[in-house]
Amino acid sequence: MANKIFKGLPSKAYTDQDFWNKECKSVFLNNWVFVGFAHELKNIGDVIPVTVADQPILLVKNSKQKILAYHNVCSHRCLILVDQPKNIKKIISCPYHAWSYDLDGNLLASPHFGGTNNHNPNGFNKKRNGLKSIRIKIWHDWIFININNKALPFDKYAATLIKQLKNINLKNIKAVATLDFGNISTNWKFLIENFIEPYHVQFVHKKTTSQPLRDHYTIVDGNCYGSGVDLKEEDSSSESLSVSSKYLSLFPNFIIGTYFPGQLGVYLNNPLKPGITFQKRIIYTTEGHNLNKNEINNQKNLWWKVHKEDHEICERLQLGRSSPVSKNGGLLSPHWENSVRAFHKTMIKSMKK
Repeated sequence: MANKIFKGLPSKAYTDQDFWNKECKSVFLNNWVFVGFAHELKNIGDVIPVTVADQPILLVKNSKQKILAYHNVCSHRCLILVDQPKNIKKIISCPYHAWSYDLDGNLLASPHFGGTNNHNPNGFNKKRNGLKSIRIKIWHDWIFININNKALPFDKYAATLIKQLKNINLKNIKAVATLDFGNISTNWKFLIENFIEPYHVQFVHKKTTSQPLRDHYTIVDGNCYGSGVDLKEEDSSSESLSVSSKYLSLFPNFIIGTYFPGQLGVYLNNPLKPGITFQKRIIYTTEGHNLNKNEINNQKNLWWKVHKEDHEICERLQLGRSSPVSKNGGLLSPHWENSVRAFHKTMIKSMKK
């Protein structure tokens, strides 16, 4: 069975609107979805709107320095409250009729709702008409939400990934650079699949890396999938990607890379449409390892090149799924793409819940 060749997901899993709608009602509701970085909400009143499963969500830093998540919708006429990241000070105010909420989601004002100067008409309960909260977990610098509240407690859900990262002190990481790639013209699953299989590295990244295929291995551990590479000779200069590394994912959309000696990369892959995914990468240093300004710029330039190589491939994967030849999903290597196979099996299982 270990050498059996499997087909990948059918083309419709990457291109079809009905399949996307089913994903939104299952995969993105049932699981812990990665939505942002805690360090980007620095101050009280900072807000970041995001879209998950076609739903508008709002991340908020409240007066107790706690990050909360709400449905980004006014209780009155269901208008989206915030349309861009900003600081709103102490009040979330609706631009339509000036209904306002505090940072804990409580409704503060519903001006003239019952008529001129009648702000609270009979039968209207302000306490029941605040913002609707969403289950949230801040894991180190990474923000996850579970919209339908059905996922396991996060520590159990992410147990295998946590185990894979046990040798890294995640309590002392430092964000040193951001790469904002914007919208990529590919389905979100292609970005995940590309990240967790090592088969492509020596072909796609031959100009930017030195990590021979023979030194790689795959990882399938619960709902954590990925690959790794162990090199006997490390080149840890900031201009090189010739280092021992692990490339890990947590279903559905969280991916993290660990790079010797003392660097992490975490990617926000935000699915927007069947063929559009927003991507951002944060580069971190870990405890005891620092980069100077020049080294940080070198790392940014290196990773930009590496990811643009990946993006080109993933966009071509997306285009390839328009052919009838690809209807049944193509083939998966039984050795190098078993992590992709495991990801696909979890996709199918999650959509059946």
